[in-house]
Amino acid sequence: MNIKNYLLFLSVLLFNCLLVKKSEAQQAKLPTQWTKVAMESTVPFQEYPRPQLERKEWLCLNGKWDYMGGKQVTSALNPIKPISFKDKTEKILVPYCPESVLSGIERNQETNMWYRRTFEIPLAWKGKQIIINFDAVDHDATLFVNGEKAGSHAGGYSSFQINITRFLQAGTNTIIVAAYDPNEGKTPSGKNGPRGDYTFTSGIWQSVWLEPVNEHYIRNIRLLPDIANNQLEVFVEARPAQIKATAFDGKKVVSEISGSTGMKLYIPIKDPKLWSPDNPFLYDLTITLTDNKGNITDEVRSYFGMRDIKLGSVNGIIRPLLNNRFVMQVGLLDQGYWPDGILTAPTEEALLYDMEFTKKAGFNLIRKHMKTEPKRFYYWADKLGLLVWQDMPAIWYQHEDTAKTRSVFRKELNAMIDDLYNSPSIITWVPFNENWGAFDVKEITDWVKKIDPSRLVNGNSGFNNNPDFQKAAGDPGNGDFVDTHIYVGPNGASKPDGKRAASLGEFGGVGLFVQGHMWPVENNAYAYEPTKDRLTDRYVFLMDQVEQLMKYQGLSIAIYTQTTDVEHEVNGILTYDRAVEKMDIERVKAVNKAVIKAGNELNQQMPPDRK
Repeated sequence: MNIKNYLLFLSVLLFNCLLVKKSEAQQAKLPTQWTKVAMESTVPFQEYPRPQLERKEWLCLNGKWDYMGGKQVTSALNPIKPISFKDKTEKILVPYCPESVLSGIERNQETNMWYRRTFEIPLAWKGKQIIINFDAVDHDATLFVNGEKAGSHAGGYSSFQINITRFLQAGTNTIIVAAYDPNEGKTPSGKNGPRGDYTFTSGIWQSVWLEPVNEHYIRNIRLLPDIANNQLEVFVEARPAQIKATAFDGKKVVSEISGSTGMKLYIPIKDPKLWSPDNPFLYDLTITLTDNKGNITDEVRSYFGMRDIKLGSVNGIIRPLLNNRFVMQVGLLDQGYWPDGILTAPTEEALLYDMEFTKKAGFNLIRKHMKTEPKRFYYWADKLGLLVWQDMPAIWYQHEDTAKTRSVFRKELNAMIDDLYNSPSIITWVPFNENWGAFDVKEITDWVKKIDPSRLVNGNSGFNNNPDFQKAAGDPGNGDFVDTHIYVGPNGASKPDGKRAASLGEFGGVGLFVQGHMWPVENNAYAYEPTKDRLTDRYVFLMDQVEQLMKYQGLSIAIYTQTTDVEHEVNGILTYDRAVEKMDIERVKAVNKAVIKAGNELNQQMPPDRK
């Protein structure tokens, strides 16, 4: 073979290898019923991403972007200029992370990620300010518009917005996003970190979109229900201007109030319909911003739920009270992982599926474990009537470079609370889990309570457990819960201590192998049952024990592990691909409802003046 033919042979061989590799990357290890739809989607997640601050006009930027990534690519950490996309450019499907099969990349720990796409501003937006919104980019993001640096953000679990108006030009515009994520455990990363259990998630992993606004616009709103005074507290963040807030029950105007930005306003809600898992009623809300001539410069649509959460005494036992009544919280540990999208659900339908299943199975609580979700997750929790405990994703090396790592944790914890503050379904913040990355737990528990006194705080859920590589922080002694994790449990759960309610933050974890529906690794659980019937029997027995602990030991919360199998874990009620219900759901629902009903009956035993 001559040299020319030999080189031709090598080039053909290399091309075929690349095709095979690309083809293999597109084959999901464990597909879900939504995998194909997601892969073929031109624009994934076309629903407006932010339901509590919604505008009529917007442009979704999800879809195929040009992509370059890897440890050898130019550093994406706070670059001063964008890279060239001339060579070795791939396509990535945003908002799926490059580690996922849905993204079209499926490579682990890229570290440096560069994204590029073009767009044109609609003619109707002429003269408007243009805001680009990112729901989440892990971890450090830098935005370039038409070659110029437009802004940056640090934090993998909170949204951010950048005004890009001055960088735009007529016709086609190009944006480049540099995302840097070393996954070294010194920023919040939860199960997605170097000491976590599962596949990493990096880069853009939630929606990206544009929206036009006037020079004076509503940057943010803060909503706080006050059922004691039959009113909603509203705070609008914007330049000094007049605002009008109108609350609706369906199409009927309930109340409206006018005032100024930058100050708290109070909308009267006469005889409010209270939000609860049994009756998740939501009021609609419209907020308009006007200039000194009375012209409307911005209008957003929102919603709110009238509910209250606090601790109180029920027959001498400290318990959490929802709208002044004890509701036994029967929940699922929900890690929100997907075999095709990793931290990103493949579709809106898939995101909703887990939540509707949770409700169908008789649970009234989700503990969102070690991650946040897109805001539409919380919208559906609000809509369906699912209480939410929201964890803060852990850091892993809190004792290294403490001035930096601990400050980053505090900053991103504060950002998470601000980001999700308006959702009525969220009733508890969980700063730390099982001592992972824990530091200054007592101080941070009090700090979170100060940031948001309207909710409960569980400072160190499962303080009785601890990784072997660090010293346990233990029970902070403050906050609203005494919280232990007992596997399999539930016996041994904590008891109320006179000032805090008793919570079983995790228990259960009983596994069942389902052939053909497991992640292709060695799978495990805390205990096992051989059949669906036996697993259901075991669950019913555990919940019967939970009821006894609630009635006679003061337990107020029980959170079963877990909603779905996750990679190497087979202790879900659903398989990881959501294809198989591993228990008899009617029996699960019946025992859950029985435990909640028994909790409701405790309210009836209270003296008349306490009800």
